[in-house]
Amino acid sequence: MRTMIWPLAAVVSLALAGCNSSGSSSQQAAAPAPVAHSVSGTVTIRGNDQPSANDKLTISLVDVSQQGAAPLATKTIAPATTFPLSFELDFSPSDVVAHDLYVVKAELVDGDRKYEMPLQAPVLTKNNPTTNVSIQLVPQQTPGEKELAAFKSVQEQLGAMQIRNGTKLEKDVSYAWQVFRQNDQVQFIRARADRGKKGFTNTDFAFKAGKPWVVVQQQKTDQNAKPTSIERAGWADDGTLVLKQDVVGGKVSPLSADEASSLKQQALDMLKMVTGGKGK
Repeated sequence: MRTMIWPLAAVVSLALAGCNSSGSSSQQAAAPAPVAHSVSGTVTIRGNDQPSANDKLTISLVDVSQQGAAPLATKTIAPATTFPLSFELDFSPSDVVAHDLYVVKAELVDGDRKYEMPLQAPVLTKNNPTTNVSIQLVPQQTPGEKELAAFKSVQEQLGAMQIRNGTKLEKDVSYAWQVFRQNDQVQFIRARADRGKKGFTNTDFAFKAGKPWVVVQQQKTDQNAKPTSIERAGWADDGTLVLKQDVVGGKVSPLSADEASSLKQQALDMLKMVTGGKGK
């Protein structure tokens, strides 16, 4: 058996090479990953809704682990009329807390209507994305639409209320009505006003605690004709006018404050007439 003897210089060279190789691997393993400085993605709207040129979109990057913390980044786009819409939020990486949870929040406001996110969009930390973030906005009912839906719900319950009929003849108009009561309060009045050649109106008046709540009035040329217009007005509990629609030819436009005020006064006058001034 022959024993191989290495020169001392060769042994030292191999040892140094091994050290250098180990050091190089350690340096590569310790190299920090690139730190994100922006979050980007796309905002879409569910359904066929298209906002007007008066809308405003606000997008923010928020640390939801810190209650009340200021957003890391916010961008406002007004108007935001083209969807899908791309966005990018820039921020300082030094503001990011590695163990916190970050989300992108977006809200679109278009007049009385809001578009909100049904689902959160976590980003940045906890292996969540920083690019290709998908935000979907869903249209919410306006305050007026909520009142109108509640009004229609009351309409469906009229059969369970106490009903009283009445009529009144005046010089230029004849009235006929049905009064619906519940818990000793007038909840609803369904009225007809016949003005002869000047036209005919069908009006539904809904009340809360003796105050006008929602009024829907149909204008007709005669009793059997189709409505030429429909006016809708409704007030929130604090008296704010929230439902204001004027429908002509199937097209909806805003009802003016004066027209809404006229409908409210008609409701008060009708309530006074059918209750003999008692208001209930």
